[in-house]
Amino acid sequence: QVHFVESGGGLVQPGGSLRLSCAASGLTFSYYYMTWYRQVPGKERELVAGITSGHSTNYADSVKGRFTISRDNAKNTVFLQMNSLKSEDTAVYTCVAQSLTGLKYWGQGTQVTVSS
Repeated sequence: QVHFVESGGGLVQPGGSLRLSCAASGLTFSYYYMTWYRQVPGKERELVAGITSGHSTNYADSVKGRFTISRDNAKNTVFLQMNSLKSEDTAVYTCVAQSLTGLKYWGQGTQVTVSS
């Protein structure tokens, strides 16, 4: 059974930083493309960042230069370092593991609120 433990969300002031973590179990972590999505109520879910098993990364234009995704395959964990946060980054952030066949496993999500 695939299971994720997400942590690191919370309330931060504009311009601040947060680091999200997502520890996975129940799957061969190094085989999966790991991603972070975010969603605001009433809006479409957005792919924020992704990282391959070989550590190639991609980012949404809205977060390029501010967010960094990384992974530790030995610890089955993916991270999202978020700097220079803006109010529009407020959302529920969810880690997702995607297999080569397109199968996706979703975490439970963690709330990030950027507000003064």
